Amino acid sequence: MIDLNSISTKPLITPTTHQMTLSDHWDHFLARVGYKRSQHRIKPGLYSIGDPQSDSPVFVTANYTLSFDALRSNLEGIDCYILVLDTFGVNVWCAAGKKTFGTDELVMKINATQLKKVIDRHILILPQLGAPGISAHEVKKRTGFKVQYGPVRASDLPEYLRTNRATPEMRKVIFGLSDRMVLISVDFKHNFLPTILLSIAAWLLLDGLLPASSVLAILFSASILFPILLPWLPSKNFSTKGFFLGFLTAIPFILVTLFGNTDTSLIHQISRALAYLLVIPPPVAYIGLNFTGATTFTSKSGVRREMLRYIPVMAWTFGTGILVMIASIFI
Repeated sequence: MIDLNSISTKPLITPTTHQMTLSDHWDHFLARVGYKRSQHRIKPGLYSIGDPQSDSPVFVTANYTLSFDALRSNLEGIDCYILVLDTFGVNVWCAAGKKTFGTDELVMKINATQLKKVIDRHILILPQLGAPGISAHEVKKRTGFKVQYGPVRASDLPEYLRTNRATPEMRKVIFGLSDRMVLISVDFKHNFLPTILLSIAAWLLLDGLLPASSVLAILFSASILFPILLPWLPSKNFSTKGFFLGFLTAIPFILVTLFGNTDTSLIHQISRALAYLLVIPPPVAYIGLNFTGATTFTSKSGVRREMLRYIPVMAWTFGTGILVMIASIFI
């Protein structure tokens, strides 16, 4: 009779490379435009690049394909292992906030992959943005593995490995123009259909008082101009930044209403201009508020406070504007 306990299972290691294929780039494109966002994931587990040995470095990442590919594409010429946690297809930073890139998941994957049988050097290199979800001392206590936090960006990993230290620049989180512009496609796609439907509804229900051009201007300002102009919009809150941009968006419509149509009464022109001033900024502010989830300088509690403070203001302002616009029909 065979003693099953005497049979040692061999750790399962999946080989991969640093090279991106056409299929990988297509997957990235679909993820960037928000197509089936929760399905861009790889199988959690242990992966290898090159010919790693027992003293090779081990990197930890999420099973979101963009996170995994951002890591491995910067490991050219480095023999190493990649331990992939199950974050349900969510990137490292967001998953850390949700605790799916967390202590329990890391401990479980260390044990499930039998990582102690693979390497002698019990050190794990985690992305810095994953720190909120990981208790390093708890991981050490439960597994014997020491947690080290690498640089913010995977592109700095080769230098980090060479010097075994992260410079202040490597630790600095920058939400630059290229980072912000990447978000445009997803936000534009999500808001495009509701914008078209709202444009049609505005034309039918408000008898043409709210032109489709104004609704499209809201979409353009909130989804495209907002991420581009984010650092230069005044105030710290995303909501007030959105209100300011919405005010700028409303100005052309206000000017056309006041000076472009002299066939109506002054009171009618003023009421229409006031309606634009009240109706356009709130949607821009609301869509702009969504970008709090895409930046690294907002906190969960801060976002919640901002939502509780400004969403009622957005709703009341927008509702009042609609009422003023309807009332202008009878003036």
